[in-house]
Amino acid sequence: MIEALYESNCPDLKLVARGKVRDLYEVDAESLLFVATDRISAYDVIMKSAVAGKGKILTQISQFWFSFLQPVVQNHLITANIDEMPAIVQQYRDQLQGRSLLVKKVEVLPIEAIVRGYITGSGWKEYEKQGTVCDMALPEGLRESQKLPRVLFTPSTKAEYGDHDENIHPDKCAEIIGEERAHEMARVAQELYSKAAEYALGKGIIIADTKFEFGVDKQGNLMLIDEVLTPDSSRFWPTASYKVGRTQESYDKQYLRDYLTSIDFDMQTPIDLPPTVLDNTLKKYIEAYVKLTGNRPDLS
Repeated sequence: MIEALYESNCPDLKLVARGKVRDLYEVDAESLLFVATDRISAYDVIMKSAVAGKGKILTQISQFWFSFLQPVVQNHLITANIDEMPAIVQQYRDQLQGRSLLVKKVEVLPIEAIVRGYITGSGWKEYEKQGTVCDMALPEGLRESQKLPRVLFTPSTKAEYGDHDENIHPDKCAEIIGEERAHEMARVAQELYSKAAEYALGKGIIIADTKFEFGVDKQGNLMLIDEVLTPDSSRFWPTASYKVGRTQESYDKQYLRDYLTSIDFDMQTPIDLPPTVLDNTLKKYIEAYVKLTGNRPDLS
């Protein structure tokens, strides 16, 4: 039985932040340590329960995509092998093995680079009301879960914990990070999505939408950071059951979201989750990893 890691504890490392899932430590002047815990969140609320092994799967999925997408843009990964990390990190091997990334320090851009290939979720709700997604007009007559006429870059601001991310028009993104950088971010995010979506489709998975995060290194280069195309940052749908006009089955957190909807979750209060929800959520993560990579995740 895998023991869940709800929160890491590395006292000799400087804790920079605890996010919804990741704990972030400073290792030295040039590098940070990302630790993927087994916490799970939905609607920007961290649940009281953890999905044992989830952080290890997220880390391995990100490793896969960092490698696959390297030709498109540089990324911040130094190593995911704890044996290659500094001794100050290795002393916490029991906690960190298989769920940690040693990464380069960069200036993080304050934008969530959301890319949508299909209309679903908050985009569908907005379209139903006013025919737009992030205030961008779309053709009439689209149906739920339909493939969009073009891949959309629909950024959002990064919220502090406890607040909700705010969807913004791409023009607003340019106001925040500058026009040139915003155009580069949009272009790269759409290229990353398109390359990944084409690959995943061949493996029986539709990537409906996803969220990328970017930073800038000391030389001014755009870099892909944080997690990449995981079930926490994306909607993965099985092609076998895909049907336009309805909500789709998924390999991602939608299972948890659907459960929370069924109990009229208030979208504010952390709650304990039933073992069946935890187990079935983990199964979805494992299925996604196996389909995408052809391998079983290492949960040891």
